[in-house]
Amino acid sequence: MKIHMEDGLPIVSVSLGYKGKIIILDDVLLDTGCSNTIFDTDEVEGVGLIIDRKNGSPRRMYGVGGESELCYEQNVKEMEIDNFRLDSFQLQLGITKETYGFNGILGVDFMIKSGLVIDFNEKAVFRK
Repeated sequence: MKIHMEDGLPIVSVSLGYKGKIIILDDVLLDTGCSNTIFDTDEVEGVGLIIDRKNGSPRRMYGVGGESELCYEQNVKEMEIDNFRLDSFQLQLGITKETYGFNGILGVDFMIKSGLVIDFNEKAVFRK
């Protein structure tokens, strides 16, 4: 993944694969201060990734300053983010585009699980 800086924030594009469909999500925030990965519900609906009210649960997403937004946390099976297969991954779905201007936020949970290394000198993200 190549990083481009926008207003001082690291932004990446990722491919998201789910149920045999793939989409490219631009404007995804690479956020080392965010514990969970979240995608905008409207952006990922096209690959069939929708809120699962039966197996998920509502959560509050808190940012700097204590502001909170409602999102939905659920376990997603057989998903790929940038060709990294996640057989079982706790993911959040919510409104990130309208509220924050991002199609999603890659959090520390994904970075650790996929072994990502962030190189700000090269403005690139790669796996160990």
